Formats: sequence, C-alpha cells, structure tokens
Amino acid sequence: MSVDSASPAEVTGPAGVSGGMHYDFEDAQSGDLGALAAIADAMKSDSLADRLESLKRLSVLALAMGEERTRDELIPFLDESIDDEDELLLSLAEVLGDFVQYVGGPKYAFVLLRPLENLAAAEETVVREKAVESINKLVDCMDQPQVEEYLIPCIARLSSGEWFTSRSSAAGLYAAAYGKVTDAIQSKLRAGYEALCKDDTPMIRRAAASNLEGVVDKIAQEHVLAFAIPNFRRLAEDDQDSVRLLTVEPLVAITKRLTTEECKQHLGESVQRLCSDKSWRVRYMVADHFVAIAKNIKDQDLQEELVSVAIALMHDNEAEVRAAICTQLDGLADLAAPEAVVARFCGPLQELVDDPSQHVRSTLAKHIGSLCRVFGKDGTIEHLLPLLLRLLKDSFPEVRLNIISKLDVVDSVVGIDSLSQSLLPAIVELAEDKQWRVRLAIIEYVPLIASQLGVQFFDEQLSNLCMSWLGDPVYSIREAATINLKKLTDVFGVDWARSTIIPKILAMANHPNYLYRMTTIFAITTIAPSVTPEIVRDQILPALECLVNDPIPNIRFNVAKSLEPLAAALRRSSDTAALETSVIRPTLARLEEDPDPDVRFYAHRSLENIKAGEDLGAAAPKLSAAA
Repeated sequence: MSVDSASPAEVTGPAGVSGGMHYDFEDAQSGDLGALAAIADAMKSDSLADRLESLKRLSVLALAMGEERTRDELIPFLDESIDDEDELLLSLAEVLGDFVQYVGGPKYAFVLLRPLENLAAAEETVVREKAVESINKLVDCMDQPQVEEYLIPCIARLSSGEWFTSRSSAAGLYAAAYGKVTDAIQSKLRAGYEALCKDDTPMIRRAAASNLEGVVDKIAQEHVLAFAIPNFRRLAEDDQDSVRLLTVEPLVAITKRLTTEECKQHLGESVQRLCSDKSWRVRYMVADHFVAIAKNIKDQDLQEELVSVAIALMHDNEAEVRAAICTQLDGLADLAAPEAVVARFCGPLQELVDDPSQHVRSTLAKHIGSLCRVFGKDGTIEHLLPLLLRLLKDSFPEVRLNIISKLDVVDSVVGIDSLSQSLLPAIVELAEDKQWRVRLAIIEYVPLIASQLGVQFFDEQLSNLCMSWLGDPVYSIREAATINLKKLTDVFGVDWARSTIIPKILAMANHPNYLYRMTTIFAITTIAPSVTPEIVRDQILPALECLVNDPIPNIRFNVAKSLEPLAAALRRSSDTAALETSVIRPTLARLEEDPDPDVRFYAHRSLENIKAGEDLGAAAPKLSAAA
C-alpha cells in the first residue's frame, strides 16, 4: 500500500501482524515507498527496537507525506498512539522538538504542542524534562499571537493538572513564555508561578525553585522586589532541604538585579540563614556559589561578614562543605580587607592542610596557589610556602599531584629562586614517587624549572634525574622523559645537548636490557628535529646503525621507523643530504630482507615515505617556478 494513499494508521496494520516481521529501513532515505510503509508499519510493531527505529526515521515519513498531511494525520496519530515504554517516549519527545520544519515551519509550530504536552505529564522524569526542553525550543520560533493562543493555555492546563507530574513540568515553561506575551498575561504567569511555589507537594516546589532563576532573568526590575524575593524567601525557608538547596542559584540571579542597599535590606538575613542551614547539602550549595553571591551583594560590610561565614564553613562538620569552600579561595581573599587577609586565612588554611579527608586536602592543593597573588611575595614565602611543602609531602598522591600542577602560579609570585630553595628538595624527592602520575607531573614541570634556574643549576641538580626517567618501568614516564629532553634542548640549545644529553642517551644503546635500547631509539628520534643535521650525522646515525643488527625484532623495526625522521633531518643541510642515499636507504633495504615480518613491513613503509618525501621536495621548486 502506498504511503501517499493511506494514513499512518492505515498502513501500519494490526500489531499482531507486524510483530514478528523484520523491517529494512535502508531504502527510506531515497524515498522508496515500500521502506516508507515499513516505517509506518514498524510504529505499531511489538518490537521496541523496531518502534525506536521508526521514530528515528520519522522525518523521512513526514517528508514523504508532505507538510499538510503531517500536520493533519501524522501528528494526531503520534498523539493518540503514545506508547507506555519510557525509552520510546523519550525518543519521541526529542524528535518532536526538531520537527518544526516538517509541519510547515514556525507558522505551524503550535501543532506539536499537544503531543509534547501529553509527554510533559509522563511519569518518567527524563521524559518530562525532554518534553519541556522541546516545548521551549518551539517557543523560540513562535510569535506572540501563537504563544498567547496556544502555549499559555498549555501552561495553564499543566499548572492545574491533578498529578504532580504535569505541574512540575509547567514550572519549566514559564520563563520561555514570559518574554513573548503582554503585560496582562505576564501578571497571570507570575500568579501561576507563585501558586507553584506554594504548592503542597514538595516535588512541585522543587521544580519551582529549580526554574526560578530563569524567571528572575526575564521579569522587569519592579517585579524582582515584589515577586522574586518573596517567592525566593518562601522557598529558602521550606521545610524540605531538597527545596532549599535549589534556591542558591536563584539567589545569585536575584543579587545581580538589585542595588547594594536592596541586597542588604532584603537578602542579608536569608543569605546568613542559608549559610548556617542545618542541612549540609544546603551549606554545600552555598559554599559552591559563595563568591558569586558575595560579589553580587556589593555591600562591603556585609561582604566582610560573609568572609567570616566562609571561614566558619572551612570548619564545617561535613568534608564536602569544606572542600566546596576551598574552591572559592581566590575570590574569598578578594572580599576580605587586604591588610587582614593573612591574619584571617592562615589559621583555617593550616587546619585544612591537616584535614582528615583526603578529598578536602586534594581540593585545597588545587586552589591554594591562587592565594599567592593576594598574599604577595613576602606573605607567600612566610605563610604559604610552608603549607605547600606539607601538601607536597602528603600521603595521598592526588594532593601531591595538584600542588605540582599549580607550581607555575606560585613561581609567578615568589620567583624561581625562592621556590627552588624551599620546594626543590621535595620536588626532587617526588621525582621518585611510587605513583607514576606524580612522577609524570614532575617531568612536565622540569622544563619550566630549568628555564628559570639556568643550565649550570640544572646540570648539577636535575640532569641525572632526567636521565633516570628514561629507564622508568612505566612506558608513559619513558615517553614523557624523551619529550622532556627535547624541550630541554630547545631551552638550553644544541651545543648543550651535544655535550651533555646526547652522549648519555647513546650510552644506553649498549645496555643489556632491551627496554633501555628501545628508549634510546625513541629519545634520539624525538630530539633529532631540534638538533643540527651535523649532530645527526656524527652522533645519532652511527648509534642507530649499531642497533640494526640487534637480536630483538622490536628494536630493529623501531630502528626502521626512526630512520624516516632522521632522513628528513639530514635533508636540511646540503652537507648531510647525501647520507640519505648512501646510508639510510641501503640500511632500510637490508631491513626489508629481515626474517621478522614486522621489521620488513616498517622498513618498507619508511623507505616508501622517504621516496615520497624526496619526490615532493623535488617537485616544489618546479611548482614555484611555474607559479
């Protein structure tokens, strides 16, 4: 039966007939009528997988039916045959949000409201949330008459629904509709939203609190005091902590809209109450948004009081709250009077360094470096560096890792000399940490230390350490160590690499452990682009030639791989370019005859790539001349 001559209900047929069928959707994209009919038929299949697949292809069916029939037949059919499978409902809610173009464009977007309204009243939370998201997408392309004629009644029906599911969904629609209606309807919307804030069901009040921020952003300034603050207070004093914790983000939005005096007059007490709430989850939300709230309040006296509250949160009984307030350290220091920062924060910070929770110490380690800017050089050296040193020696590896990753912030304030004197011994100790991620972080920080300390200090204190990483049992460390040597070559120059690093690397080529010989290949291949072709010719290439006959196949095929970048390095100078033909190609040709298939494969690939690179280099001057 043709899709053009039947409605979706007609082409699907009885569910029992289609239940055992297999549907092939592959031809649907090309408009094959049989495949289109299969899509419609699969929508009534007993198989959930088939019904889900049909929804994914719904746009193809809509295109075949045309805009008018999609509006008059397909959408009503979808509305009437809504399934009770949550996965299917979720997919339908998502599809309908992007279906405007198939019903005739924004002019007919309202047609999609009815099925989405039913989905917004579904029992499953994720289905309702997706339906609300899709309705809000429709609102973006609807004009004011459409919103007032179709969306406002939809919101009214959902808001007065008998079940909590519809009323909770309604809360998510007010903000999108508010900016597209007249003042009179806006007044009704505010009244409707206030009713949701007063609802007897906690789940409705949670939805109202969760969506209050969006409404606050849309209402006029005069309604912030008359509407937003009373409802915020009502929800902030709710007997359910799951409601109160959702008022913190609306509080941030409200503070942005008020003057300093209005904040102090209308919100000071509410903020203090939330900060000392009996529920740790509420205190956690406040701590997590503390700086945003305090900065928006703007009143200096109240901000000073809030700093005291923040310090109290650093002593909170719950580790999650203490960790959350640690994330706010940078902004908190800006709120306190500059002359009192050190005195007010040193005591709490010392306690946090010894906190029994490793999560708190880890979070502190990640953010304590931001205080250096406020403490200044002298304050940092006197008060913060001892704390950093204690955190560097923490028993929990993530604490040590977080400190290392932020050392550049400390360095920018106190300078590398002070940093090296106080922390370098601990850093060197961590270079042999049993946790490989800590060692990795140290490796990544070495080039920065080296660039600041200079070549002499590096050679005396860190050179042997960097070489030892090349023999680390963890591959990621060995790989990072080779990259580290390249960065050091870029910092200290080619002459330093020739005399200091390269001889030590090449000495490993004779090590009895094949991993050391493998690391030699990786290291010299990585360094090659940073050194001169003459160094490649005189030092690197002879060492690789010795490894061509290594008894381990892995060594030989890595030699084959490394000869390709070495050939590119040698081409950079006319004095060394001939070695590609006289040494590298014959070596690769010999490896192509190797008994190991992997060695032969990589040798052949490198040889082909070298030839291709040579052909490209020869063609470039001709193309330039032609241009």
